[in-house]
Amino acid sequence: MFLGTHTPRLDDKGRLILPAKFRAELADGLVVTRGQERCLYVFAMEEFVRIADQMRTAPVTSKGVRDYLRVFLSGASDEALDKQGRITVPPVLREYAGLTRDCAVIGAGSRLEIWDAEAWSRYLAATEQSFSEQAEEVVPGLL
Repeated sequence: MFLGTHTPRLDDKGRLILPAKFRAELADGLVVTRGQERCLYVFAMEEFVRIADQMRTAPVTSKGVRDYLRVFLSGASDEALDKQGRITVPPVLREYAGLTRDCAVIGAGSRLEIWDAEAWSRYLAATEQSFSEQAEEVVPGLL
């Protein structure tokens, strides 16, 4: 499970060092793709395959399903960690997420999310109030 917030920097070649505590789970390969709210999702290869298998059951007769699949899968890039624990973020994905230098890598359970650091700060500030108000609706019995 991926947890926590980390603040690595993107280097001039578009590489990003992933936190050491996540590397074992990603050692067998990973997929980086477009996420929602203009971030990137990073899945362990096994999890991405599971999700892709689920997507195959969605009705392609639905325009919403087709749109989602196109955006999600067309941006997907299979990557591998190098010896320093870095991944290369393809230019099209860096542009999509507005990544320049300072990034935030957050653990989101079954995936990591890569955000531009300023965009993450703005998102967090804008959603913290609703976070405190919605706990029971999102996770029944939490409080």
